[in-house]
Amino acid sequence: MKINRIKYFGIVLCFILMSCFSASAENAAPAQTKEAVNVKDLVIGHITDSYDWDITKVGNTKLCVYLPVIVFSHQTGWHTFLSSHLFPKGTVYEGFRIATEGNYQGKVVETDASGQEVRPIDISITKTTLALLINSALLLIIILGTARWHRKHTPQSEAPKGFVGLMEMAVMAIEDDVVKACIGKDYKFYSPYILTVFFFVLINNLMGLIPIFPGGVSVTGNIAITFVLALFSMVAINLWGNKNYWKDIFWPKVPTWLKVPVPFMPLIELVGVFSKPFALMIRLFANMMGGHSAILALISLVFITVSMGPIVNGTMTVVSVLFTIFMGFIELLVAFIQAYVFAMLSAVFIGLSRLEEAPEKNSKR
Repeated sequence: MKINRIKYFGIVLCFILMSCFSASAENAAPAQTKEAVNVKDLVIGHITDSYDWDITKVGNTKLCVYLPVIVFSHQTGWHTFLSSHLFPKGTVYEGFRIATEGNYQGKVVETDASGQEVRPIDISITKTTLALLINSALLLIIILGTARWHRKHTPQSEAPKGFVGLMEMAVMAIEDDVVKACIGKDYKFYSPYILTVFFFVLINNLMGLIPIFPGGVSVTGNIAITFVLALFSMVAINLWGNKNYWKDIFWPKVPTWLKVPVPFMPLIELVGVFSKPFALMIRLFANMMGGHSAILALISLVFITVSMGPIVNGTMTVVSVLFTIFMGFIELLVAFIQAYVFAMLSAVFIGLSRLEEAPEKNSKR
């Protein structure tokens, strides 16, 4: 067991050190020319979406994956081309360009007949979209591979070992400790959704911590992704909520003057219908985006202190690497915790929408 733990932490340490190396390579040019590194642009540029996927630099050669741009212009119709035609940013191709400032900064825009900068309908394959597809494919491979092992074995067979055993342990833990405990007798209907949410969030969180392609993209640090996840949970909570759930919202057990003539409590309960999924969305988004931002800010200390001399820079480099390694381990823990919390809270809210009304006890004397 100790050897396995050492190997595990060794792999994680290698990933984090490679992240430091990648950041060093990417910012080598600013350091050599003694230009100040814009930490804000560095952090924002990493955590925001883009039409290309930077991998690394080999000398002066930039290794990058240019992604398909698919847009619909109300003036000229559909356009499909590679994003390489739009770089460097500001280059105009077929009437489109990537805005470098303003409200649409970083997005594909065009100029309408009046000379105004407008956004076309954009369904491009961006960096986050590609990472989401890769992570989802990886999740399918993992789940279907585990299911394939179980199809070839009977319940009387020897318990699975290795990765299949790990997956079985994780599924049983979420099933028993989260789904059954929080939802109750109807848990089987919701179990596939809760398990899918847990593993989907977990695989995307972990892939975001890997600093090399195809990792390094914080999919769950994109609020559009967490919004859709929260929307699914909202549908599961409210669409299958029983009559007691809706009764507690529109006619809760409170004094009558809190319900009529002004429905104070029903309005508060109705706000809770939307605030619960909103809390799910913001919690996951903020934690994952904040973790990535903190790691990038710590790495940037190496380049910020270059102009302060070799002693200060060398000291801060050691501090930066040590804190980055520490934050890497923290982010590994957060990756699991956030997946667990999202699944657990979804199950709790679903369970609350399925509660049965307790029978009233009539005491006779």
